[in-house]
Amino acid sequence: MVFVLDRRHRPLQPCAPARARKLLASGRAVVHRHTPFVIRLKDREVASSQVDGVEVGIDPGSKFTGIAVFRAEKADDDIVRTGLFGIEVRHRGGQIRDRLTARAALRRGRRSRNLRYRAPRYANRRRPQGWLAPSLRHRVDNTMSWVQRLCRWAPVARLHVERVAFDTQLLQNPDISGVEYQHGTLHGYEVREYLLAKHGRKCAYCGAVGVPLNIDHIVPRSRGGSDRVSNLTLACIPCNQTKDANTFLADRPAVLARIRRQQKLPLRDAAAVSTTRWALWHALVATGLSVQVATGGRTKWNRHRTGAPKAHTLDALHVGVLTTVRSCPRQVLVATATGRGSYARTRADQYGFPRLRLPRTKTIRGFQTGDLVRAVVPTGKNTGRHEGRVAVRTTGRFNIRTRHTLVQSVHHRYVHLLQRADGWAYTREEERRFHPAPNDRVSTPHT
Repeated sequence: MVFVLDRRHRPLQPCAPARARKLLASGRAVVHRHTPFVIRLKDREVASSQVDGVEVGIDPGSKFTGIAVFRAEKADDDIVRTGLFGIEVRHRGGQIRDRLTARAALRRGRRSRNLRYRAPRYANRRRPQGWLAPSLRHRVDNTMSWVQRLCRWAPVARLHVERVAFDTQLLQNPDISGVEYQHGTLHGYEVREYLLAKHGRKCAYCGAVGVPLNIDHIVPRSRGGSDRVSNLTLACIPCNQTKDANTFLADRPAVLARIRRQQKLPLRDAAAVSTTRWALWHALVATGLSVQVATGGRTKWNRHRTGAPKAHTLDALHVGVLTTVRSCPRQVLVATATGRGSYARTRADQYGFPRLRLPRTKTIRGFQTGDLVRAVVPTGKNTGRHEGRVAVRTTGRFNIRTRHTLVQSVHHRYVHLLQRADGWAYTREEERRFHPAPNDRVSTPHT
């Protein structure tokens, strides 16, 4: 899919790549942006075009956020989605957290040294309402940045987002009676998604991954075990059959202790998503678009019914209420947050002393580190065509990080600018394909 703008930079309905090539070849369109690829028509406006609109699904995560652009068609009671474009946003919240921790350690050491007296300042810091840690705010800002970009490039009519990962009331008391939702179709999917996140999608007994996993009772029900989540774990089929109702772990206290420790470990990634979910929802509502919310269990249930594999962009495609998915994008754009560099012009060693100094200016020969460039080198050891992010040098010989390798010492006269640095590194990955049944009707669960 290719994004299309009119002559006044307003979004039109996206088109197929073949259609975009014809428009560019005939001179009716020009390239507006290289990655993601956006064209601009020179003889068309929104008022004279038919714009059906698209919808955007968002699957927020701690390390990765999946975003899918799709077209939704409603016939009778069926809602059919056609995937058009997928983006996997890779956050750097972990790097921000580590750098803040290192800075705090340096400041703590400086305060503890026998230096001049400094008045205590711990009582003069106030955090505003709704404050989030920088590593968490980074995730919200990244997601909103891409939503706003998509709204500039495509006629987005509706947003779908996962606001909660698990239904905690349902997890703690699954035996509630008299409430239809507690015994609805999604009940088992909420529990399964929680256990998969808790145990890293592997068998708790043998550590097998990539195999079918069953929900197992640590203390069998025949021996007084309960159905609470604290007594549930994941087991592969051989381990589950071997354990059965016997004292499977009586002679393996180390394994039992490891499982107990895993049960008590906090869900750090899930906690980060839970902390930012309301901030993200409020930011999406502030865009003025219609925002539909759903749970992670509902997304997993949708994927199970359509037969889609586990992937961030496919999760985003399956967020919310749908009947089936007709197709998914062939490629996924992977956008990795890299930042825009640093104001510091020195680099320190492990003891804090400066070991080198950077140039006072960031622009060298018209290029900056992080720009997307294409280099066509005619001779030498780097002969060939190279495309990627550039790292500039004052000598005029740059390094180019391509998708597969690092090309060093490329002369600036062979380098051509494709797109200015915007704080992201782009690659493309093939999406795992699936073929949903064309007549598979998904019944709506009780909600």
